[in-house]
Formats: sequence, C-alpha cells, structure tokens
Amino acid sequence: MTQPAPLPASEALRVAVIGLGYVGLPLAVEFGKVQPTVGFDISEKRVSALAAGHDATEEVDAAGLQAATQLSFTSDLDAIRDCNVYIIAVPTPIDDHRQPNLRPLIAASETVGQVISRGDVVIYESTVYPGATEDDCLPVVERVSGLTFNHDFYAGYSPERINPGDKARPLPKIVKVTSGSTQEAADLIDELYRRIITAGTFKATSIKVAEASKIIENTQRDVNIALVNELSIIFSYLGVDTSEVLDAAATKWNFVRLSPGLVGGHCIGVDPYYLVHKSIAAGHIPDIIRQSREINDGMARNSAQRLVKCMIQKKVAVHDARVLLLGFTFKENCPDVRNTKVIDLAEHLSAYSMSVDICDPWADSKEVKEEFGLSIMTEMPEPEGQYDAVILAVGHREFVELGAAKLRDYNSDRGVFFDMKASFPRSESDLRL
Repeated sequence: MTQPAPLPASEALRVAVIGLGYVGLPLAVEFGKVQPTVGFDISEKRVSALAAGHDATEEVDAAGLQAATQLSFTSDLDAIRDCNVYIIAVPTPIDDHRQPNLRPLIAASETVGQVISRGDVVIYESTVYPGATEDDCLPVVERVSGLTFNHDFYAGYSPERINPGDKARPLPKIVKVTSGSTQEAADLIDELYRRIITAGTFKATSIKVAEASKIIENTQRDVNIALVNELSIIFSYLGVDTSEVLDAAATKWNFVRLSPGLVGGHCIGVDPYYLVHKSIAAGHIPDIIRQSREINDGMARNSAQRLVKCMIQKKVAVHDARVLLLGFTFKENCPDVRNTKVIDLAEHLSAYSMSVDICDPWADSKEVKEEFGLSIMTEMPEPEGQYDAVILAVGHREFVELGAAKLRDYNSDRGVFFDMKASFPRSESDLRL
C-alpha cells in the first residue's frame, strides 16, 4: 500500500464551501476575506444573485460581499476541482415522518467525491447525530472518489452556530468547535478556522464529540422551552398569566428565563429528532427529548384552541371568522421561513372554518407560495376593523412599533387580539401564551 497522503501545507489551503445558504454564505465570505475561496451551490439562480451582490437571506449585505475579495461563486463542479479543503454546509431536514433526511448531505458528499484528490480535507458543518459523518457521509466520498479515508484524504467536523438574523453575533464572534479524523488533520482544521473566528476555537477530542456537542445545544434549548410551554398550558387552565409568573421567577439569580411560543426553524425544531433517531437505534428511548418535541410541536394546536375558547367567551362566531395572522417566518426580524410553525397555526385555524389572512413584511411572498402554496401580504391590509381575531405570531419590529392599539384597530367590535409573543402589557391584549 502507498504511504498515507500528506496534508496540504497550511499556507497553500484553497477552500471550497459547498452550499451557500444561511450557514455556507457567511462562512465563504469570511474565508474569502483572507484566502482563496470558492462558494459552490447547485442553484444557478442563487450563484447569479450572489455574484451580482445580492443575498436573499440578508445574512450578508453588499458591502460584506465586496469585502471578500478572494471569493468567487460557481455552480460549475470543475471550478472547485483544484481546491484542497471542502467544507459542506447543506441543510439536514427531517421527512414527513420526522426521521432524519440525509439526502442533501449524501448528495453533497457525492459532489465532493467527484473532485477530491489525495491529501485533501473534507469538513462537515451540517448538524447531524453522532456518527453520521464517519458512518454515513465519508463512505460515500470513498465510494465516489475511489480514495481511502484517513489514507488518501482526511476529514473533520465543525458544527455551524449561525443564528439567522442575529447581527450582534456574526460568525467571527461565535466560538467555533473543531475536530479532525487524525491529530494532524484536527490541528490543520483548527488553524484554518482560527483565521476567521476572532472569538477563538475549541478543539474537540473526536468528530463524534463535536457532532454530539452541536446536537445537544439545540436539544437542551428545546427541552427547556418545552417546560415553559407546558407551564403556559397549565397556567392557562389556572387563569394565571405566564409572563407575569416569569417576571416574578426571574428575580432569582439562577432562574433561566425563556418564553412560551411556537418552536420552528432549521435547528431547535429539527435537530432533536436526529438525536431521538440515533438514540432509539442504539437501544434507548429518550423520553424527555421525545416528549419535549411533542409538547413544542403541539403549541400551534394549543394556541388555536385557546383562541377559539376566548372567541366563544366574547361571543364571537368561530365559523367563518376572519383572522389576521401577523408573521410567518420562524423568528422575528428574519426572512427565514424554514420549518416555520406558523403554517401549522394557520392550518389549525382553517380547520375551525376560519378565513386566515397572513401578513409578513420579512418573508419572501414568492418563496412562501412555492414552498407552502400560500399567498401572503407583505404590507398591512386596509381597511381596518374587519377581523374577528388578530394574532401577533411573530414579533417583527414593524408590528411591535405599530403598537397594540393600532393592531387592535384591525379587530371588529368584539374581536380578539391574541398577543402570542407577549410583546405588549397584559392589559393591551385579550389573550397571551
């Protein structure tokens, strides 16, 4: 057998980022500021827009794209063939049965397998269960390339920690966990990321440890939010306002304050299912994690039920009621609609024979139509006073700045204002979670 291939020299690294979404683009831009980098995406439309200086995700502005003077964009596989570090940052969704869908990750691995050469390094950033990189992805690279892992090429895992829409914590300001398939690969990968991460890096002891560290970050948050959501349900039966309870409890120094609500998005609403899948496959049923997911996934249904109860109490007819649903993205002040749970809320309301209008100034109406088959408004409707219920589902600043009184103007005389985000004082709404 031939000698193991040497790793590329640190000063000769040429990076290709596979996938230019919310995670891949900021990564490619930061690397493109300090060294030769190619951003690759299978969407020619996406590549063309970025080359023209426009990022539809709004994670990077035109000035940021211009600052990455060593970055180019392509959908041509041959354009990344001379790179020697391949970073995969593609989605890891779940399917209709809430099982991990590794197809995008496997496809990206096949892409790398077509261009990788001896001595090259492939790094995964997509969130997965422990073992997925080495058990599911790298065998694909081996099969397609004909090369042998840890002899002809090397690998690493560095979990993404991008928080979409968070301008206060951009990529360089978030500590980066790194890992490698050999000690030498781990050192090289850590050195590579330290070039762009001003907050510093943390070198995990193995790829599996790095994978596990990422998935428990979101699982822990999911479990904690589930507790608050269940408390909110309990307090709704007891006639106690959840936000007022949290205000009181938060006066203790070690109380962790979280708010009830819909739990969507590409991380917290998805990643725990990956851990549940792997845990069950290993022989253990993770009750707390599984039940937390059920509680959080059930909050749209619970919210619809609370609205109906309030409408009945106010003698507002439920059948054929008109509802204005404010917000569609999975979080405030962000255009990301991936795995939004507002769609679940809209469907539950429709099941009560309500007519639902959705308004969101941040969401791309064309994307919503393509992905969900819904037509939404991007500006507040006219005239006012026509809705039997107005629901603040996502606390975009445009809605909050209007104020509760202005939002209530869209209600009919006995209409219900449901402030799901508790953005306003209790006295200014009929209902809060």
